[in-house]
Amino acid sequence: MWAVSTLTLLLLAGLLPAFQLQAPDGDSLTRTAITAAWAAGAFGLLGALVWPLLVRALLLVPALVLGLLGFFINGSLLLVALWVTPDGRGAADPETAVVVAAVMSAVASATSTALAVRDDDAYRRRLYRLTGRTRARAPGDPADAAPGTVFLQLDGVGHRVLRDAVADGLMPTVAAWLEAGHRLTPWRTDWSSQTGASQLGILHGSNEDVPAFRWYEKDTGRLMVSNRPASAVELQRRAVRRTGDGGLLTFDGASRGNLFSGGAEQVALVLSVAARRGRRNRSRAGYFAYFSDPANAVRTAGSFVTECVREVCQSTRARLRRETPRTPRGGTYPFVRAFATVVERDVVVAAVMGDMLAGRTAVYADLVAYDEVAHHSGPHGRDTDQVLRRLDRAIALIADVAGHAPRPYRIVLLSDHGQSPGETFEAVYGLTLKDLVRAGCGLPVPRRVRRTPSGSEARDAARDALRSALHRPLDEGDETARELPAKPSEPVVLASGNLGLVSFPDVPHRMTREEIDRRHPALLRTLAHHPGVGFVLVASAEHGSVVLAGDGTEVPVAELTDDGPLAVYGPGAARAVRRTDGFPHVADIMVNSVYDPETGAVHAFEEQIGSHGGLGGEQSEPFLLSPPELSPPVGEGEELVGAEQIHRVLRRWLRESSGPQVPVELPEVTGPHRPADGRTGAPEGGPDGAPGDGPACGPADTPTDAPVDEPTDAPADGAARGSGGAPADATVRGYADGTARGPADGPLGGSVDGPLDGPAGAPVAGPLHGPPVRDEKC
Repeated sequence: MWAVSTLTLLLLAGLLPAFQLQAPDGDSLTRTAITAAWAAGAFGLLGALVWPLLVRALLLVPALVLGLLGFFINGSLLLVALWVTPDGRGAADPETAVVVAAVMSAVASATSTALAVRDDDAYRRRLYRLTGRTRARAPGDPADAAPGTVFLQLDGVGHRVLRDAVADGLMPTVAAWLEAGHRLTPWRTDWSSQTGASQLGILHGSNEDVPAFRWYEKDTGRLMVSNRPASAVELQRRAVRRTGDGGLLTFDGASRGNLFSGGAEQVALVLSVAARRGRRNRSRAGYFAYFSDPANAVRTAGSFVTECVREVCQSTRARLRRETPRTPRGGTYPFVRAFATVVERDVVVAAVMGDMLAGRTAVYADLVAYDEVAHHSGPHGRDTDQVLRRLDRAIALIADVAGHAPRPYRIVLLSDHGQSPGETFEAVYGLTLKDLVRAGCGLPVPRRVRRTPSGSEARDAARDALRSALHRPLDEGDETARELPAKPSEPVVLASGNLGLVSFPDVPHRMTREEIDRRHPALLRTLAHHPGVGFVLVASAEHGSVVLAGDGTEVPVAELTDDGPLAVYGPGAARAVRRTDGFPHVADIMVNSVYDPETGAVHAFEEQIGSHGGLGGEQSEPFLLSPPELSPPVGEGEELVGAEQIHRVLRRWLRESSGPQVPVELPEVTGPHRPADGRTGAPEGGPDGAPGDGPACGPADTPTDAPVDEPTDAPADGAARGSGGAPADATVRGYADGTARGPADGPLGGSVDGPLDGPAGAPVAGPLHGPPVRDEKC
């Protein structure tokens, strides 16, 4: 490597006039070579000693900015290396030094990669040298009795896409796992088939009251958008309060690249903590493991540029060939795509590797590359095929690390939703959903259509990283104001893939069909009979709620089945609609686009030719791929339905791997605990370690800020009743086998200062804060 760096310096000195390795009056070739060798050695030594210290000092700088700073830091180190050369023969302008350092790092990275590409031993030595894991785990290691679990979420990869990719040879690692006995199980999403609802349910056990990707809340006047930091914080807080549990990753867990933390202490690129400041924000802690090697920054930057060029070439080819469907892919999109498919992928994969080498119990990571590309290129095609190949290589890399981790690991692949193809609603019918709603209300429709914003996780992640770099607050007020109507009497029209939501902000309650008909007689008829609309859900004073379809069909939700107007959407559609209809923040009108079962196409109300968010086709059928060492996710002939059931399955698998987990303290939450059934207390018991058997009660008007670890006299029925401060709204539950245990599995009458285990051994601990609550059942 030293020789390669020396030759690189000599070549650059000959090509760049502002870079020299000779004295002003010239030197012999031998003298110049000695100077180059000296500078190369000094640069390498400074990079090995100084770079890690600089990266550690800059941990609070976002990853995207730190990658750019890497160029300037490398240039500065080169200037120092030239300064210490004998007799001061080395010199360069600062700008030239940055270029020379970047080229040297790139050449060094390419050389080391070329040397190790067919040498497994060299590859492993380079991969593990910073962690000290220089040998594979011995079969007799004691840690074999307690394997860890890594959950890798391939965002947007549907069950059919994965099967096709394996059959076409795009994902050889996954194919080898299937041949080795891994189980591939499809599961059905809720009506809201998008990352916000699915990942909240998977990580926190509840996605109650998440009707779409974006929705308007009348009681608070807030526009909730799942991939905005403030909304993600609030959604996670509500889920924790509803379940009384910190999340899937509360015990020794790590959350990487997700919208929500899952209760993990170790987080990186997690949206729900993106806006948090202070020492407790570890959102960027995983960057050190990646950027401590200076070649990584240059390699990622080079891949970033390559991906931008690839996107420009692919979009140009699609435009020249007049491919359809097609959506605009100019502006900042090439950079957004490169961020999702390169920067975020590299940082997340490196963080997962670090977590495994550190021996953490549970890791959940989201790789968003496919989802981002499929939105703009479609879920099937050469563009997404390339992404799937690179995802498989990332999976293989993580699997290789498992052999050197201090404990064995079980790797579970899953997705949060799929994607359905199809022309956009606007492209087919010449107007947006907002235009259609305004026309039905008798309001003027603008001639120049304003494009509907796309719900891209990667786009907002890149935006937030840039704002953090510029030290600008993550203020979402301006964006919210742009998306809300100018007059309160006008409807709020929001799009979540092929699911549309219409709300009237000047009416404090959910409007009924009768009220809407009196106010806008043509609106519901206009929506239900439009050829691009599959069905409409609206409340009714007479029938509770009804589903309206274009052929004049009207079915009360209470009588809804998978036949009739929802038959084309497949099994489970009626259950999904009925569940969403019961949400407090469901929109006044819910609109699902038409679905063609022959082509699998839907019409997104956003600018996406691969979309998800509603019902129809592949978007509602993600997958779960688990190793044979874990129990089957469901019994023979049963189905996996909803993200909350996925959470219970993953809980069970963690329990199988590590046994009952030692609880840790929950995040502080506010307000009374309100389970889905409306009672104050613990939800009713369920399978797979679901919440226990009744409310946790304290004395009347017991303040909810009393800690859970007060002594209790827990009765034999399993409900822990406070005697001196146990909060009325705290969910205090027993182990998955139904027993309640105190410290060291002591008697029921013992104190609860080691907080009791929750669902599937999950920790439940206080303090839980909120206003005084009286539970009449106690």
